[in-house]
Amino acid sequence: MNPFRMHVRAMTRFGRLVPALAAALVAPGAALAHPHVWIAARATVLFDKEGRIEGVRHVWTFDEMYSAFATQGLGQDGKPPTREELAPLARTNMESLVEFDYFTFAKDGSRKLEFAGPKDFHLDADARKIVSLEFTLPLKAPVAAKTYSFQVYDPTYFVAFGFEKQTPVALQGAPAGCSVSIVEPAPLMASESKKLSDAKTENFSPGADISMRLAPRVVVACP
Repeated sequence: MNPFRMHVRAMTRFGRLVPALAAALVAPGAALAHPHVWIAARATVLFDKEGRIEGVRHVWTFDEMYSAFATQGLGQDGKPPTREELAPLARTNMESLVEFDYFTFAKDGSRKLEFAGPKDFHLDADARKIVSLEFTLPLKAPVAAKTYSFQVYDPTYFVAFGFEKQTPVALQGAPAGCSVSIVEPAPLMASESKKLSDAKTENFSPGADISMRLAPRVVVACP
């Protein structure tokens, strides 16, 4: 189940959520039709010594409401919680993200690529108690960079991702001449717009195809 989907009935009954958010998730069939968690994303595409792409490093900064739920009851004397205090939630989220391919969908040309398990993951809270999740997602096998691209989105449309305006995507260890660009999605067709509108009105998920269509694509170009 989606690690960021929170049990609304629990919020209403108890007036708050326990810090372990993933322990209070709604059932998979209860997906809502519009985002309820917002994430500002940054990504670093990682290259190995042979100039191949070996993975991506994500930094996801959550909205104020989710951050407030995540940090509730943590920290001392009004200070933000430490990375150690947030570690159990970070681990729970990473374990739950397996089902959703870590919201990261990469291709080598038209071929779908598979990722291995995440590494070096942690949650941090800044001075305003805004929470960020950072983790490395290695590919199962490195690939040449010429036709590599990826998208970040939630197939259930519960979480909305948007890349940061300042340095949204960087390259680390890339050969000379490589560049990266973000291709914005084309406008939805009339039938897709109707499906999205109907989903919002009738309170159901519009489906992974719509989520994919709404997500920008990161494209790496190397000589």
